Amino acid sequence: MRGSLVGTAVTLAAGAMLTAAMTTASATPPDTPAAQATQARRTQPVLVDCSFQRNVRPAHFILACGDGNSRLLGLHWTEWGSRAAVAEGLNAVNDCKPYCAAGKFHSYRVTVRLDSPAPWKKHPGVRQFTRMTLTYEGARPEGFERVVTYPLWS
Repeated sequence: MRGSLVGTAVTLAAGAMLTAAMTTASATPPDTPAAQATQARRTQPVLVDCSFQRNVRPAHFILACGDGNSRLLGLHWTEWGSRAAVAEGLNAVNDCKPYCAAGKFHSYRVTVRLDSPAPWKKHPGVRQFTRMTLTYEGARPEGFERVVTYPLWS
């Protein structure tokens, strides 16, 4: 009798696992809008940060990886597509006066545009944005043009 109970338990457990696997595999057929949206998220480019982490629609982003003296804050993304991404936020820049450790951060309103997606060298199956353009809406850091374009690291 004990062997029969163990056999029944094993059969029931195997059946439950098979049912779960089949349900998961068939939960989202590949041609549904949900599956297409998941695939689109996988193929959309990412923004690679200073720690070489993938970011999608980050709220903050450090531009000056070495010292953190320039960063983007409060980013609100209005677009994140396969070719470009656009956000509005602030660029907080240290004036480094009289030197960076004693300097003060000043914030400037900017529009951020990411573009030129390409395969990420570290993970060739992942595309990353390779260029960032900042457009200052009013005041801007001393010596900066109204529009500044940076190549992004890979």
